[in-house]
Amino acid sequence: MNKDWLEKDFYALLGVTKDATPEEMKKKYRKLARDLHPDKNPGDKEAEDKFKAVSEAYDVLSDDTKRKEYDEGRALFASGGYGSRPSPGGFGGGNYNVNYEDLFGGDQGGFGDFLGGIFNRGGGGTAGRSRQARRGQDIETSLTLSFDDTLDGVTVPLNLQSDAPCSMCHGTGAKAGSTPKVCPTCGGNGQISRNAGGFAFAEPCPTCQGRGLYVDDPCNRCHGTGRGKSNRTVQARIPAGVKDGTKIRLKGKGGPGENGGPGGDLFVKVTVKAHPLYERKGDNLTVEVPVTFAEAALGADIAIPVPRGGTVNMRIPAGTTSGRTFRIKGKGVRGKDGKNHDVLAVIDVAVPQNLNEEAKTALAAFAEATIDQDPRKEIYALGAKS
Repeated sequence: MNKDWLEKDFYALLGVTKDATPEEMKKKYRKLARDLHPDKNPGDKEAEDKFKAVSEAYDVLSDDTKRKEYDEGRALFASGGYGSRPSPGGFGGGNYNVNYEDLFGGDQGGFGDFLGGIFNRGGGGTAGRSRQARRGQDIETSLTLSFDDTLDGVTVPLNLQSDAPCSMCHGTGAKAGSTPKVCPTCGGNGQISRNAGGFAFAEPCPTCQGRGLYVDDPCNRCHGTGRGKSNRTVQARIPAGVKDGTKIRLKGKGGPGENGGPGGDLFVKVTVKAHPLYERKGDNLTVEVPVTFAEAALGADIAIPVPRGGTVNMRIPAGTTSGRTFRIKGKGVRGKDGKNHDVLAVIDVAVPQNLNEEAKTALAAFAEATIDQDPRKEIYALGAKS
């Protein structure tokens, strides 16, 4: 397991006991994953970190082999079985005779599996071990979409930069014609031990910076680090209906893995440009539709613009008031099920600002004819009671 597992209580993260069954852990994890998923908590870094933590915990505890190694490793350190003084080959003076190299691994990256070889590795020194596969780094980027792009989803090219082995030395850190040497400080482990009370903890070797290798004649490009930058273009599929501020996770689209390891994840934060006509209301779209007083009072057939172009004819019944909403089905944003949501047309009775004499005369006659229809009658009655 990884070296930082010792500092994490995976059972506590999932909220289960150490004797929890796989079914109990699965049930707990599903609930936590639903509550903490980045899609449900856009922009919430704390929820995102918790989601990653519980996912890591479940990944370990749901695997019988990993769970056994985790339990044994935690118990090993909790027992104080390691002595406080490091020796070149291991930790001395404890209840366990564990070789230092076997404990921390000797991959040249310096960050290999931790304690993985305690229980199932068949010995061997640095020369006998192969480099461990390493997962690529997670990458975050931002993307701005037009409103129309969100209707049905879109595939966009993203230019990414991530860590990668140096292209000149291929990750060795050494100049062409020379080779790196085993670090004299850590013996190729990439780690040194630090005494903290009754426990001995590992930390990256200061001489080789955790790589386990020491370079006398460093590469001119990476200056001995073995690391470089990778520039590449990824075709990212953005799903339909994405909202402004959503963070999308594209699994395996992040930094490339090393030594056969999987790629990291790509997290894309989406900004959606505002539309001059439509707004989001949940899964639906709203559009404000102005109508004349005559249309609202007498009823009318009007054309309403819809996304993707064109219009839909809709009947406004007589006596329609401002704020009344009509539903136009199947013309909105495409949902996860492949079906389109709706457009909500909100009526706004427009009041004319400039009237000619003929219009004024007609309205005056209308007012006289409807003088008995006082729209404030009800509020007067309610005010009198208060």
